Amino acid sequence: MLKTEADFLKKYIANAQVDVLVANRTKVPVSWGETNFTPEFNKFYYIQSGTGFVKVGEQIYYPRSGELYLLPAGLEQSYGILTDDTFDKFWCHFLAKVGDTHLFDLVNAPLFIKVEESTKLQKQFGQLIKHLEKNSLSSLFYVQSIILEMIAFMLEGHDQVKSQPFSNPSFENIEEANQYAERQLSENISIEDLATVAGFHPNYFIQLFKQFTGTSPIRFLNQRRMEKARNLLTTTNQTISAIADSVGMEVSYFSRMFREQFGFTPSQYRDMMTKRNRHI
Repeated sequence: MLKTEADFLKKYIANAQVDVLVANRTKVPVSWGETNFTPEFNKFYYIQSGTGFVKVGEQIYYPRSGELYLLPAGLEQSYGILTDDTFDKFWCHFLAKVGDTHLFDLVNAPLFIKVEESTKLQKQFGQLIKHLEKNSLSSLFYVQSIILEMIAFMLEGHDQVKSQPFSNPSFENIEEANQYAERQLSENISIEDLATVAGFHPNYFIQLFKQFTGTSPIRFLNQRRMEKARNLLTTTNQTISAIADSVGMEVSYFSRMFREQFGFTPSQYRDMMTKRNRHI
């Protein structure tokens, strides 16, 4: 996969929309169990003690204390008890989608990990349960941040994008327009140009692009220009004017946008990075 394509896919996937439906800590009853069902939501089980089993697809697991399990949406599952010593577990049900696609259809995530720092995750689940009960505006933000951190923790070291994840032809068109933009960053690219490459009417193209990336085509294009400029400022001796030309901007507009994005003028940023590199 090309670096630009991989970067685009990661930015696309990072725009996942998450929603926690319910969370709790439960000592499950002996009646706990279900067979061969396919949920439209994801589940986290963080096992504290007890015995039982979960089955995902054709694979059966016997969770142990200190293990965090991810049961992804859209996969056939079963679960149940083995003895009267049933699970004591933190758990939550949550949605995580990128557009209409389940997040874990797009990334390779492990179905379970051994948690080394149990206190931190126990505290996170406790906070998740507390803030779900409050349902205040601030609590909604806390819930979002906690579940995203849990997902990141689960993906850490296992977050490769699945090969050929997108069969949606609309995505392929958007990705083609993105690659065109990458090749033409020094040119004055219009929405109409990108829409033509993608094969859509400009209004529909804008709507579809925002659905896939979470941002507008122009904003995404300018972000890529600023990333290229930042790299050139750090790795080359090109003048500020030459770098502005290489990203298709007038130097005054380029300097203003760079400062808005990074908090420094291009010259200040270059000086800062030069001094930092001297001390590495």
